[in-house]
Amino acid sequence: MTTEQLYNDFLNQLTSIYEKREAANIADWVFEKVTGFKRIGKKLNRDVELEKDAIQKLHKYLAELLQNKPVQYVLNEAWFYKMKFYVNENVLIPRPETEELVEWLVGDVRSLMYNVGYGEFKVLEIGTGSGCIAVSIKKELENIGITAIDISEEALTVANKNADALHTKINFLQNDFLNETLWDLLGIYDVIVSNPPYIPENEKEKLAKNVSAFEPPIALFVENNNPFIFYDKIAKFSRSHLEPKGKIFVEIHEEYAKEVNKIFLAYNFKTQIREDMYGKERIIQAM
Repeated sequence: MTTEQLYNDFLNQLTSIYEKREAANIADWVFEKVTGFKRIGKKLNRDVELEKDAIQKLHKYLAELLQNKPVQYVLNEAWFYKMKFYVNENVLIPRPETEELVEWLVGDVRSLMYNVGYGEFKVLEIGTGSGCIAVSIKKELENIGITAIDISEEALTVANKNADALHTKINFLQNDFLNETLWDLLGIYDVIVSNPPYIPENEKEKLAKNVSAFEPPIALFVENNNPFIFYDKIAKFSRSHLEPKGKIFVEIHEEYAKEVNKIFLAYNFKTQIREDMYGKERIIQAM
């Protein structure tokens, strides 16, 4: 069977669960990973006969994809901030809108560092997961110090793997941030950043199956009766662990910007809400 025949069969099966354009993007990604042929469905190399090992991989990946497993977990890779990160089911798949959180933070910090002047600039990320936020910030701002915490030992293993692969030095710590007795183990920071769990459990049924069935619940969901718990804790923590001119950057649920904003205002922070690329209120800065 030629590469073109394999590709067409692969694509046709994917269209049973994905819209055609998304199916084609996934097929292109998988074939490039397995064969090394870039955009195989649209360019040359269609008549190449693949090795048996490559064909077996394609069949394995297709079987997983047809179970709604995200392609990022199937291939153990995801792109974020123009870098390739290792991911598995212990961490969330990085989203494009989170890149906007990084861009805002980096722009502000760069301005502070070079226009105002700082000594050792310190950043804390709460709930690092794959480490994509911390690593991306460090890549842009090499001279800052970053501490990144997570409750999950498995997630921190992934984060460390990514930091090593992308040659960034980050201080990763296991810490249950909701446990206030552990806050004394952390320092005082110029910037605190977080993309915490913010989806109420009763919204689980609204999510796509490839999200709800595969991504780690501990990184997605919060209890229905206290959906803003992380933001309240971050605001409270920041009263004693944020430098006087420091800033907080958090990603938020698109439907609850006002509620989260009120929390930071109640702790006497000044705030700014920013929309993401889709026009949804997605990021809050507090200072």
